[in-house]
Amino acid sequence: MRTIRPSVLMLERGQVFDLGGRMFFVMGGASSHDIQDGILEPDAPDFLRRFQQLNAQGAAFRVNHRSWWREELPNEVEYAEARASLDQVGWTVDYLLTHCAPTSIQNDLLGPLSKPDALTDFLEGISQRCRFKYHFFGHYHENEIIREKYVLLYEQIIRLK
Repeated sequence: MRTIRPSVLMLERGQVFDLGGRMFFVMGGASSHDIQDGILEPDAPDFLRRFQQLNAQGAAFRVNHRSWWREELPNEVEYAEARASLDQVGWTVDYLLTHCAPTSIQNDLLGPLSKPDALTDFLEGISQRCRFKYHFFGHYHENEIIREKYVLLYEQIIRLK
């Protein structure tokens, strides 16, 4: 756990934390779904022109190291660390906190638009092997309960009892 500000803590990828007597497994990251029109390099000579052009068109694009990072998905070291963290607690936690959902849940949410990736597949394996009460995630910008224990949160704040 890293302190960002006195009242802001960062729970790092692939770790298990005891918070208030409850065990949380956390795994951040997700594939950007709104980059089909490209990723601009801020140092490119035509950056401003391209940015304004794409913006005026309502294009789906991002800017490298401003609104998109190559590290948006975990790397192999982080996946290994996650498995090791869960090994230490016997693959039993109270809650899973992730940004995106396991593949099967993402498929339920997005149907034919779903594009599974290494992280959603990894989380699918976690959800099948790990014992947990609830899995909270938010990447899809809705508030919804799926299959009883998968909770998509966006603007909603909940209190765990």
